[in-house]
Amino acid sequence: MAADKDNYNRLSTFFNEEYHSLRGYVQSRIDDTSERDAEDIVQDVALRLFSKAVDYSPINNIGGFVYSSIRNRIIDLMRTKKDTVNEDGDFETQWAEFAELFYSEASNNYPENLQEALKQGIKTLKPVYQDIIIAVDFEGYTYKEIALDTGISIGTLMSRRHRAMSLLSNYLETIKNSTL
Repeated sequence: MAADKDNYNRLSTFFNEEYHSLRGYVQSRIDDTSERDAEDIVQDVALRLFSKAVDYSPINNIGGFVYSSIRNRIIDLMRTKKDTVNEDGDFETQWAEFAELFYSEASNNYPENLQEALKQGIKTLKPVYQDIIIAVDFEGYTYKEIALDTGISIGTLMSRRHRAMSLLSNYLETIKNSTL
């Protein structure tokens, strides 16, 4: 029983002291996207290790054990993400048809104050979010065209746009509520 508690205490101490180094290690191994966030990976590994600390025999090299666990988790994520990304033309065509249905009946006659709020909201976004909103929604580029030009996967571009739209929606909602 003392070995079980010792593992837990050593893991706790290690994570408290080395958390930022662990995040840096993960960031050096992956691209930070909404699907793969370094902090999420470190916390996921920590949760798994802490929940099974009682099952392990005494851990002598705690650093090696944790870094090895993180490396394995990154490999698992890379494998699963490759299988779930669908980049064939049918997927892009379906999105284009959906967008056409969604925007076909939309009127572009917005009040001046809403247009200004939208411009300000876009300016508050991170540059990668600004770029995807402008490219897709204002300049009419497809995800496939952007992916070919930038080398960024279609899934990542779609995630960035989704997150950008969410942030923009929250910004506009805040503006709307503050003017009421």
